[in-house]
Amino acid sequence: MTNDQTLHVVVGGGPGRALKHAADAMSALEQGRQPAPHFEVGFDDVSQMLAVFTPRRWELIAALRETGLTSISALAKLLGRDYKNVHGDVTALMEWMAIEKDEQGLIHAPFADIAVDVHLPRRRAA
Repeated sequence: MTNDQTLHVVVGGGPGRALKHAADAMSALEQGRQPAPHFEVGFDDVSQMLAVFTPRRWELIAALRETGLTSISALAKLLGRDYKNVHGDVTALMEWMAIEKDEQGLIHAPFADIAVDVHLPRRRAA
């Protein structure tokens, strides 16, 4: 993956959003065009998103963007944090696509941007 892609973190977007991206990709393929890559993870509510993307994990992602490929132990030293805690954060962020590991076991943040899109709940009828 190139480093100019964006990871979209969507809160409360519902399944319609994913279906629209799939339909757009299918339409592009039917027209003989290559669909634009789209990387998205979704959460039902803000508390779920904040449980994954904690302030310390945002710091970790930012440090990886600055350093590029590195080991978990080197990242822990750079951040001044315990290896075990950094390893746990890296593992969690890999599950949500925010971090990748290469063939040599080095980690990096593959996205140039992470866009957080929060959809507020609809108002209930009075």
